[in-house]
Amino acid sequence: MGELLDLAERVVGLAEGSEQLEVVVVHEHETEVRAYEGEVESLTVAESRGVGVRVVFGNRQGFAYTGTLDEAAVGEALAEARDNLSFATPDEYCGVAEPDGVEPADMDLFRASLADYPTDAKVAMALELERLTRAADERISGIESAEYSDSITESAVATTTGIRATSRETGCFLSAYALAEQDGETQTGFGFSLGRDPADLDMSTAADDAAERATRMLGAVKPPSGRLTVVLDPWVSAQFLGIVGGTLSAEMVQKGRSLFADRLGDEVAAPGVTLIDDPTDARAFTASSTDGEGLATRRNLLIEGGRLDRFVHNSQTARRAGTVSTGSAVRGYSSTPGVGVRAVSLLPGQLSQAELVAGIDDGLLIQGVSGLHSGVNPVSGDFSTGAEGLRIRGGELAEPVREFTIASTIQRMLLDMEAIGSDLQWLPMKAAGVTLVIGELTISGT
Repeated sequence: MGELLDLAERVVGLAEGSEQLEVVVVHEHETEVRAYEGEVESLTVAESRGVGVRVVFGNRQGFAYTGTLDEAAVGEALAEARDNLSFATPDEYCGVAEPDGVEPADMDLFRASLADYPTDAKVAMALELERLTRAADERISGIESAEYSDSITESAVATTTGIRATSRETGCFLSAYALAEQDGETQTGFGFSLGRDPADLDMSTAADDAAERATRMLGAVKPPSGRLTVVLDPWVSAQFLGIVGGTLSAEMVQKGRSLFADRLGDEVAAPGVTLIDDPTDARAFTASSTDGEGLATRRNLLIEGGRLDRFVHNSQTARRAGTVSTGSAVRGYSSTPGVGVRAVSLLPGQLSQAELVAGIDDGLLIQGVSGLHSGVNPVSGDFSTGAEGLRIRGGELAEPVREFTIASTIQRMLLDMEAIGSDLQWLPMKAAGVTLVIGELTISGT
């Protein structure tokens, strides 16, 4: 990482006059292995390096990047960024972040063991995952995919305002999609395991979960239309919470693209709902000690006891709103800083999924959704998506159901959250999942 920061500092040292410079340097290494029918279907090993340069002068900013650490190319990117200033739209709030005195959290997110782990061993894991998934149940007729994936990321940020920041993280996960067949019917199921290095991964869990989720859907039929209590499985709730977190970006709010614009201080969820974005939680797959502008990430309380407490900001949206950055700048080396959540989760409750289901006389457990992003409008809050899962009858899981839609609005779903499970799970995405019980949703089936 020292080499990355040294390069960023050398470029910052080329600042002229009163211009501000921000330089971000990134080095990434990724591996992906996909197994199919006992063979390696694909193996990808990719390495990328790049430098992004942002120049701010007056009320304009120019940006350029290069996909190499070659200093001549970086110098060209600096010249191009300066040239781009003349084409930029004036914005009185643009500017490089200023140090805010918040120290980065001390987190252990890097495992040298991943960097040293041989590619052959990664291939073997993918092949073994496929074998275990196929062997998990006699009804498993095939494996749609069995994958191993990892990433090693190092970055550095330096600015003329005095920011000097570095970060490095490793992450890896296994995922399997199983095909279950019975009486000419085929269903699919998904399982995964994640960690910081391969030693954290549990192939049996990933294989067994994929097989169970596929086989329990055999014999599924369309449910009758109506209104039912719905239980969201952690995998589904994580996707839902990721969408909610996206609407709490100050950038989206200021552009009029969020249903929560002008609602700070309002009661927007049930009293038991507390939503947090905490990139300093090392359990989060996307945890990081610094944000895209080099400021320390921090725990941001977004909704507390149902009340909308804050939006997430980078330095530019914070200036526009008359507040301070929440350490929520997101970006790669090829883009200017945006704003976004990184590790969203709900404060968990006390009951397990089984205990929550036991309290429901007639409902649905949703284990999978389709078309989620296309079926959700972040401005109006309209929510409609295809789903599959299991009926709940008399407090027990019953027959599988599929090919139906659930519909409501994000606003109504947050207000109708009746219970939150204790089974918080960090997933390979920007949100953690947890079992959620939501009051009656509209079910469109037969």
